[in-house]
Amino acid sequence: MAKEEFRVYAYRWVILAVFMCVVVVNQLMWITFAPVTGSAAAFYKVSDLSIGLLSMIFMVVYIIVSIPASWVIDTYGFRVAVGIGAVLTGVFGLIRGLAADHFTWVLIAQTGIAIGQPFLLNALTTVAARWFPISERAVASGLGSLAMYLGIIIGMILTPYLVIQSGIGSTLLIYGIISMAAAVLFLIFAKERPPTPACLPGQEERSMVFEGLKNMLRKKTYILLLVIFFIGLGVFNAVATWIEEIVRPRGFSITQAGVAGGLMILGGLVGAVIISWLSDHYRRRVPFILLALSASCIGLAGITFATNYNLLLASSFILGFFLLSAGPVGFQYGAEIAYPAPEGTSNGLLLMMGQISGIIFIIGMDQFKSTGNGSMTVSLVILTGLLLVSFLVGTRLRESALLTGKENPA
Repeated sequence: MAKEEFRVYAYRWVILAVFMCVVVVNQLMWITFAPVTGSAAAFYKVSDLSIGLLSMIFMVVYIIVSIPASWVIDTYGFRVAVGIGAVLTGVFGLIRGLAADHFTWVLIAQTGIAIGQPFLLNALTTVAARWFPISERAVASGLGSLAMYLGIIIGMILTPYLVIQSGIGSTLLIYGIISMAAAVLFLIFAKERPPTPACLPGQEERSMVFEGLKNMLRKKTYILLLVIFFIGLGVFNAVATWIEEIVRPRGFSITQAGVAGGLMILGGLVGAVIISWLSDHYRRRVPFILLALSASCIGLAGITFATNYNLLLASSFILGFFLLSAGPVGFQYGAEIAYPAPEGTSNGLLLMMGQISGIIFIIGMDQFKSTGNGSMTVSLVILTGLLLVSFLVGTRLRESALLTGKENPA
């Protein structure tokens, strides 16, 4: 019998690069106001919670748009779907910059950008499946997740400095111009698929979205993974949104809050590359998910109680390195255990869980903060306990059949 072969194309890296560009910009637009919550509230003459809404609207919209976006990805392909997300990010990003002085228009523009988000994030594993062999897919997913983290880290670190130097209006206009440029770049260079599949038969296309969704929800292992993402991604969304509010009562400035948040994402960026590579190298997903969840508890505990700036930075890096590195490995693991469900559907449902919990955690943290100095310590202790619960849930996971060659658990 002839040996089965397939060809991979160098252009896959161009595809991944332009995809990463639009994801970077979209995440930058999401996190823009988080490190400058107090300054933005004063500028627009609204409450801190109203500024938090500018980030939380992404989670609300994601819940509504995620399944339709996954259907577009799986029906019309990632180039069409990501193109929609890129154009929405570019157009509404520019509108946000041009109408930066008016809170209502900024909120409308944020909503438009938020509609584009699931068209981008849900395509993460689809890009990997279309253009990369299975031996490189966790790395490709890791680099895609790296783009998410890179956009957040730029927003966390750069925004406070731009706001101090140029003001909120100029900052939003600069970001709007960048978002439009990224959209044009994607539309020029993106291609739907390589001339021939980049993998062996049986490792490429999946069943359609609604059939796949029904099959996924019958699998116990995938349900456990949904619980883990509900907690882990929700914790990240809440901490990222309230980073300035978390550290402000302990005397840290907006630039220090931005650096701490940025270092958290930098840790995730580094961890996403390293942990994803190790996962592909050893052809294991579950041990790295468990490592990430257990070590994340240490990082979040440090952020909860740190009064020393260096300890805050170290804790932020640890939380980011482990919690965010679990994302790309988890996405790829989900795509594997959900087989034959399409990647866009499995990826989108995992992200949706984190958006739902993010909304709950964000509102809960605001409601339970101290009436005296606004401390969120109690909420952070609860979130640390939930991360420990997610680790215990993770001990029941089993490796995917695509890696082991054994039958997937039900």
